Amino acid sequence: MHILFDIGGTKTRIASTTNKENFNDPVVFDTPSLYEDGLSIIKEKILLLSRGQRVETIVGGIAGPWSRKREILIASPNLSDWIEKPLKSDLEESFKTNVFIENDAAMVGLGEATTGAGKGFGIVVYITVSTGVGGARIVEGKIDEKIIGFEPGHQIVDMDKTFVPDAPGTDLESMIGGRWVEARIGKKPHEIEDSEFWEKTARILAVGLNNTIVHWSPDVVVLGGSMMNKIGVPLDRVEAHLRQMIKIYPDLPPLRKSELGDLGGLYGALAYLNKHVGKS
Repeated sequence: MHILFDIGGTKTRIASTTNKENFNDPVVFDTPSLYEDGLSIIKEKILLLSRGQRVETIVGGIAGPWSRKREILIASPNLSDWIEKPLKSDLEESFKTNVFIENDAAMVGLGEATTGAGKGFGIVVYITVSTGVGGARIVEGKIDEKIIGFEPGHQIVDMDKTFVPDAPGTDLESMIGGRWVEARIGKKPHEIEDSEFWEKTARILAVGLNNTIVHWSPDVVVLGGSMMNKIGVPLDRVEAHLRQMIKIYPDLPPLRKSELGDLGGLYGALAYLNKHVGKS
């Protein structure tokens, strides 16, 4: 029995697998803002899913940069009380097993690269535009090497704040992250039906993708997150703006929408279990 989890800034999903090929229907709950509350619920759900069987491995992602060296969450806009808390060691102590944790967007990217829209490509860039903006580089079915984590949402895209002067910062997430859009516009993103707003947002995202593509040189770019829904950033307009921006390459890598929806992080954890932990 192996446990897979995805601790997002809003929701947490936990599932189990016995064959390491698929997983059961996940348990889903609101992510508690307080670490101790979250840890308590996670342990309760793992015990429920394991049904008395031994938990051999626990694998999952969490919202924010995860320090490989210190093995803790070092920052998280939505999970501030979880920062520097001993999640890995607490779970290892509770279940007497190995625990592997990565950034949640990296886990979703791994899922999309191995099972979803990026399947069959060697170098996959995954970008999520949701409450925040995150992403990762996946190479041959593995999350690429890094010291702390990938944070493409924190690249500077409007240095002197001329394009979105009322944004709280100059980085991509401050411009188009759902949390900041709602604060700036006064509406939830799915309630915004102004086509000019979404056109401008598509152009800003294209700037971020331009930077990401020339730095990471991928075979394909997979875009996910709630801001890419039907009422949201139009993918065809992102591509149109991007074609005007990138001149150094003769062709753009294809842009694809994510396919795994809310389960991307669990598919990524399953792929991680098989790739990094090995067969049993």
